[in-house]
Amino acid sequence: MTKKELSEKLSAEFGSTKAEAERMVNYVFDEISNALVKKEEVAIAGFGKFVTADRAAREGVNPATGAKIKIAATTVAKFKVAKQLKEAVAK
Repeated sequence: MTKKELSEKLSAEFGSTKAEAERMVNYVFDEISNALVKKEEVAIAGFGKFVTADRAAREGVNPATGAKIKIAATTVAKFKVAKQLKEAVAK
């Protein structure tokens, strides 16, 4: 499902315009993004948690040349699936 399809379903379910529904969907994703930028956890009951994790610097290999390269430390976003959703998908 795309963001556009999600907006259309929201619009149909609640009788709002597509533009209003799109603004709502964008707002939710913007708030999740803003929280992650601040390294805050976003927990949605029954769905999962968006969290950040730090990755240490490490050495890697350039697959094209075989040369060793340094990969810088970074922060990544992760999603941990809630038990309820995991079980529902597994059925």
